[in-house]
Amino acid sequence: MQGFKHVVAALCLAGAVGAQAAYPEREIRMVVNYGAGGVTDVATRVMVKALEARLGQPVVVENKPGGQATLGPAYVARQPADGYTLGVVTFSAVAITPHMVRTPYTADDFNFIGGFGRFRYGLAVQADSPYRNVQDFLAAARDKPLFFATPGAPNNLAFFDMGTKYGAKFEQVLYKSGTESVSALVGGQVQAVIQTPSEILPQVEGGRLRLLASVSPARWDNLPDMPTMTEQGVDVAIDSWMGIAVPRGTPPAVRARLEAALQAAMQDPALREGLNKMGIDPVWASGQDYDKMLREGYATMRARLEQAGAPVLPKP
Repeated sequence: MQGFKHVVAALCLAGAVGAQAAYPEREIRMVVNYGAGGVTDVATRVMVKALEARLGQPVVVENKPGGQATLGPAYVARQPADGYTLGVVTFSAVAITPHMVRTPYTADDFNFIGGFGRFRYGLAVQADSPYRNVQDFLAAARDKPLFFATPGAPNNLAFFDMGTKYGAKFEQVLYKSGTESVSALVGGQVQAVIQTPSEILPQVEGGRLRLLASVSPARWDNLPDMPTMTEQGVDVAIDSWMGIAVPRGTPPAVRARLEAALQAAMQDPALREGLNKMGIDPVWASGQDYDKMLREGYATMRARLEQAGAPVLPKP
């Protein structure tokens, strides 16, 4: 009888290993934590095409925006840990926003597959505004509060930083995506946004918005004449990533398959060109490195938020 049990156990284990070896055998879902049409959504769809070619199965994008981009990760964390539900988990959703709003997850609820892009950001105002540069903008915000549109962190953190460091006054208006935030600025509902190039530049080129600065650590490759905030005497910058995660407990063999596929996809010329066009640096971080980046970011970001005067939750 004991021998029979061992045989059954061995067969079950062999079946499980075999199932993992055959992964993926069906369609995979990719949950995006921002709305359709925004830069995170579009970048994910470009990435998914390259990923499908490496996995041999369809990868279907599902948008779950809201909650300052926390609803998507919260949903992913609750799904079966079988490798068939993946999620875009941005730096801000794990390292920044949980200090500001209550989230039903932490980094411990995920296994991270890898980071695949670093966002570029720019500060924009309406084209007919009186602000010609960042110093004009700050001078106006010192005189009276200016309203800015944002889907959440890290975009809003840059405004909070400007407020604390330079005595400016800003009021936050939350939207579900960067696209909605830019539309609010174009419509005159707010005075400024900090968003990515793909969301800002079409409106700049159409004569509806004016770009004041790169809010990235460096100038943009496609606009080398646009100075950074730092170059204009304002010590504010955003360095934020996007990556992929699965629910905690996903089998190691499945995670390894996904990580290898994502890393290989990063060499796809169409993916690299697509990310660059959207204002995202096509850079790679392993699952282990991305996990470390998010945990270190979470550990240090609370102090930065408090220093910036951002609203933070009480310590647990």
